[in-house]
Parts: sequence; structure tokens; C-alpha cells
Amino acid sequence: MEIKELRELTPAELDEKIYELQTKLFELRRKKAVGQLEHGEEVKAVRKDIAKALTVKRERELQITK
Repeated sequence: MEIKELRELTPAELDEKIYELQTKLFELRRKKAVGQLEHGEEVKAVRKDIAKALTVKRERELQITK
């Protein structure tokens, strides 16, 4: 996921996307623990997407206070 795509989302959509990514990460970790996960790099990619989304959210919070 590109950071430009995340910056185009509304705050409500961004929160929804963060929740969706966190749920996906939970499911991937569960599959990894059970041994059903074929591609372990998916976990790393989802973690990075969550970090990007949280960064955009924090940028918006800081702009509001200026």
C-alpha cells in the first residue's frame, strides 16, 4: 500500500483501514502459530502498512494543533 493512497483517505476511513490491517495481522499471526502460513513475508508487509497508516494519522493530529 502506498502512503499517497493513505493520505487521500478521510479520517474515518483511515481509522477503519487501521482496524482492518490490525485484524489481518492478528489472523496472519494466528496462522503462523498453527503452521498454516505459507508466506511469512506477509506479516512484515502488513506491519509496515500499519506503521504507514499510523504515521499519516499522527501527521494529521500534529497539523491540527499548529
